[in-house]
Amino acid sequence: MIHGILEQIVTLWVVIDPIGTIPVFIAITAGASAALRRRIALQAAMVSAIVLLFFLIFGQILIDALGIGLNSFQVAGGIVLFLFALTMIFGESKTESEQRALSDMVGDKQRMPNPAIFPLAVPSLASPGAMLAIVILTDNKRFSVSDQAITGVVMLGVIAAAYLLMRLAEPIIRLIGEAGSAIVSRVMGMILASVAANAVLTALLHIITTGEL
Repeated sequence: MIHGILEQIVTLWVVIDPIGTIPVFIAITAGASAALRRRIALQAAMVSAIVLLFFLIFGQILIDALGIGLNSFQVAGGIVLFLFALTMIFGESKTESEQRALSDMVGDKQRMPNPAIFPLAVPSLASPGAMLAIVILTDNKRFSVSDQAITGVVMLGVIAAAYLLMRLAEPIIRLIGEAGSAIVSRVMGMILASVAANAVLTALLHIITTGEL
């Protein structure tokens, strides 16, 4: 029980990546008042929570409607999460790629959409990896309603932590620097790669032993 909760915390922390969102938040809110920064942080947290709750509740229904087996989905999802982890380890961190994409938008406020929704809520916090992880962690055939409720609570806890980190963004980035943020991102990538590999191996073992896709 405790081991499963800890695994969920680690997985959701890595795919939501609150620390990697801090430099993006600072870049987007540069020059904004303290009140506006607080409002953007709160809106981003609320929107990302709503998006991930949608996938928690309806993700399984969508998969069943498409006729996709959960073992097959877990193998595919694990591979995608593993590739996502590799980009964190060897490629660009979320911070680097998103800040480059935002550089032109930050300079042109008229072209910039609501930053609380894009890019903070989606895809920075409610990333494709986070949506995928939520669906895998709430498989109706493997997890009870209480287990799925715990997953929801863990997810909301990580979102709440992201909100607090955005509120404390400037002192944190002064403390660890952008280089420190990149290091943390790569360490988290290693952890995610391990979790993804375990998900793939577990699903493959289930396919071999039961024959169910």
